[in-house]
Amino acid sequence: MPSGAGGSADPAAAEPAAAGASCVRDPSLAVEFQLLGSAPFVIGMDEVGRGAIAGPVAVGVHAFSLASGEMPEGLRDSKLLTEKRREALFPLVCEWGAGAVGYGSPEAIDEFGISAMLGAAGREALLQLHRDGIPVADSVILLDGKHDWLSPALKRPLRVVTRVGADRACGSVAAASVRAKVLRDRLMATAATREPHYGWESNKGYGSKAHYAGIAEHGVSSLHRKTWIKK
Repeated sequence: MPSGAGGSADPAAAEPAAAGASCVRDPSLAVEFQLLGSAPFVIGMDEVGRGAIAGPVAVGVHAFSLASGEMPEGLRDSKLLTEKRREALFPLVCEWGAGAVGYGSPEAIDEFGISAMLGAAGREALLQLHRDGIPVADSVILLDGKHDWLSPALKRPLRVVTRVGADRACGSVAAASVRAKVLRDRLMATAATREPHYGWESNKGYGSKAHYAGIAEHGVSSLHRKTWIKK
């Protein structure tokens, strides 16, 4: 992974979201193939757990190249899939290409804020890809959403393309979302065996009625984002 100063987005290369992109259910690789004209890899990136009140935020990445082949059948944004379907797709996504997941801890979210920790988690995931031999510095990062929260966390600028609805429209970003969702959900299910009062095995750290009832009765845990808890 390159080091240096300051990250920057690449607004000139950003693809505008197509009309009705938020309604897209089945992703394609059209954007990836267009971006591969100027880079050896497109690295899809998406976050999971941003709005939770407990547990880390997770950022997944998935590397796609001309050698990757067809994406797994049935791949979609993780939010459109059942837990059973996500688990079934996870090994297929891992076989499809290199990827990684980075995390931002609840303590760090409380101290530094969610945007900073999204960036830190994204950088961690990219560093893992770099260690696995993906030429991150020469690749294009395809980031879901309109806000580039990654670049401020980088020590050297990378080419970042933001796209609203990329998690639903772009196969590499959908794959990144599945990676992050499956691994974060597993983490929260494991945590629920140690802290059974909050229903994390089902709510995955989000603010459900049962979750808040557990907080009212047992207080907050070490996995809670304490500055996010409603008083």
